[in-house]
Amino acid sequence: MQGTEIFGPFFGMILLTFVVWTVMYVRRLGFIARYKIDTEKLKRPDQGAALVPDAVAYSSYNFKNLFELPILFYALCVYLFVTGNVDSVYLTSAWIFLMFRSVHSAIHCTVNIVKIRLLSYLVASLALWFMVLRAILDFLGVLNT
Repeated sequence: MQGTEIFGPFFGMILLTFVVWTVMYVRRLGFIARYKIDTEKLKRPDQGAALVPDAVAYSSYNFKNLFELPILFYALCVYLFVTGNVDSVYLTSAWIFLMFRSVHSAIHCTVNIVKIRLLSYLVASLALWFMVLRAILDFLGVLNT
């Protein structure tokens, strides 16, 4: 394995972030235009939150969420590539992380059924924490991967 395969899910997460960003701005700008909202009333996040309905705001919440745990994912992918530690276990875990984060984003930006959204978030998070723990143990010499 060359290691560059880890950049498939890496760039997949970047693409997911772009898609959510696009949905967020299409919804926000559409709402502002449709209801002729004075943009001066949107100077502070709390002001905007009071005006924007949940269905419009969901994608914004998800976009912010894509800059939490995924930051660890990006750093870990680069670390794995640089150290030459990419293997099929890391790669499978990375694809699982991307897949379930994509499901999480799709749910969060549309129907927002919390139980299903939470389950997809949990599976993605467990895949990431597995990768992180494995990398730490490997770094410490506990694993012989």
